[in-house]
Amino acid sequence: MNADRHQGPGGIRIIGAASGLGAQDRACADGPVAFHHSQAWHELAKHPQLDWGRTLYAPPPAGGQAPVQRIAALCRQLADEVALTLKAGHFPLVIGGDHSVAIGTWSGVAAALGAPLGLLWIDAHLDSHTPESTYSGAIHGMPLACLLGQGDKRLLGLGLKGAQLSPAHTVVLGARSYEPEEFDFLARAGVRVIMAEEIESRGFAACLDEAVALVRGAPAGFGVTLDLDAIDPRLAPGVGSPEPDGLMASDVQTALHWIATQPGLRAMEIVEYNPDRDRHGSTARLISNLIGALLGR
Repeated sequence: MNADRHQGPGGIRIIGAASGLGAQDRACADGPVAFHHSQAWHELAKHPQLDWGRTLYAPPPAGGQAPVQRIAALCRQLADEVALTLKAGHFPLVIGGDHSVAIGTWSGVAAALGAPLGLLWIDAHLDSHTPESTYSGAIHGMPLACLLGQGDKRLLGLGLKGAQLSPAHTVVLGARSYEPEEFDFLARAGVRVIMAEEIESRGFAACLDEAVALVRGAPAGFGVTLDLDAIDPRLAPGVGSPEPDGLMASDVQTALHWIATQPGLRAMEIVEYNPDRDRHGSTARLISNLIGALLGR
């Protein structure tokens, strides 16, 4: 891949989103900094089309602020940073942090594009609860619903008014743990959900082909968000909410290498890296490999 093809003249710019406020295990807040200091990153950082821009943090609690208020503040800042990165001709790659940061990432992309985008959501979970349906209250279980225009008002409309995503061009791939309320919400919204069982029966390549065809049909372009828990925890132990089984890391790496060649790709996000659970740095090395695939290395 010609690195300038999608990344623009400035190449890939990484933005860290260091927050674990949306999760029950908050150690994901340490993910971006831990990866930035890892040997895996130092080896990758030599690539001339790769630059670590800024790492953003949730504001400290003040005056009894609820976590959702701090998440909203971080997501507004992240949305602004992503939009500025795109407008400067760079390709934004957000490293999280729990998956609630996706509200900021994709609001920023939508704002820069001026229209809802398509999104490939690779995840073990559906992340589509609302405050009324949630079992845990964890906001990292709600970002996809927020981006589709439903949820806590403080987390909505951070980019465009209304939905940041085009539901007909949004696909969840690889989910294997969910509640029925989430599934019903996405079905009503018109989002295609390709569960782990369907991948098992049809094959990963066929499911990926369908998913990418749908998301890249969005006129404004599309993005990819990857929750590392989509990958089998034996291969990616350093995640916030591990689920048994999962996708093969090699399949996901090959998928990103192919997706990077697709016209219309606007941004990428890798979230839920939990360094406290990362045995021998294997998940950090996986993140490095995934970024390398995006670079076409």
